[in-house]
Amino acid sequence: MRYQLKLFFTALMFLTRIPVPRNIDHNSVMLQKSARYFSWVGIVVGGIAAIVWYACIHVLSSSLSIAFSMLASILTTGAFHEDGFADCCDAFGGGWTKEKILTIMKDSRLGTYGVTGLIGIIGFKFLLLTELAARIQPSQICVLLVAAHCTSRLMAVSIMQQYEYVQDPDQSKSKPGARRKLNTVELVIVLAGAIIPLLLLHPLLWLSVIPMIVTRWFAGRYFKKWIGGYTGDCLGATQQITEVVFYLAVLLITPYL
Repeated sequence: MRYQLKLFFTALMFLTRIPVPRNIDHNSVMLQKSARYFSWVGIVVGGIAAIVWYACIHVLSSSLSIAFSMLASILTTGAFHEDGFADCCDAFGGGWTKEKILTIMKDSRLGTYGVTGLIGIIGFKFLLLTELAARIQPSQICVLLVAAHCTSRLMAVSIMQQYEYVQDPDQSKSKPGARRKLNTVELVIVLAGAIIPLLLLHPLLWLSVIPMIVTRWFAGRYFKKWIGGYTGDCLGATQQITEVVFYLAVLLITPYL
């Protein structure tokens, strides 16, 4: 149990800015094994966003509450996934060869495609949550936020399972989780972290996972076609896109509840 807890804290350290015990370091072996808890970290991030939303809705408007909730999740992760999405927008938007795409993706500067994509996805997410808040009880919004964060991270882990990590142009070392696939027990752990929050939703809303899977399938094929696999930025982009798809799917299903 102590070892599993250390793995969880390793995943928490890698994906968020939340302080962890001092004995947790950037051990590459532990980082690769910690992928089993990525969906569980999603529960933590989604939980923080949900708490902020629920606290704000009692004193602020719905729109402001959503804005503060989104800000809380961004601050919690240090915009880790948003950065990956923006880098992918720049790279795949401006590069036409594998080498060029990977070079642009590695550049820390943000270009036009990245800025446009980031504004678009954050704005789209805000509008979707605003619509959902007008149709669903605040308590259910809390559950939706948690479910969206953990299932979208599961989609990113599934990319790691199916495709190979693509080396940087300078042949730098692989990023955490890049060269190691999860075994059966580890897959059960990461699946459990995504399924548990879903069980708290109306059964009809479980269908929202289907378009997430379809989107993840297209994303994986797209990454494979252009760069032969995935990078860490591709995983961040997958998380962001599938999170938005989840909200959109829930919005389309709510009239039938």
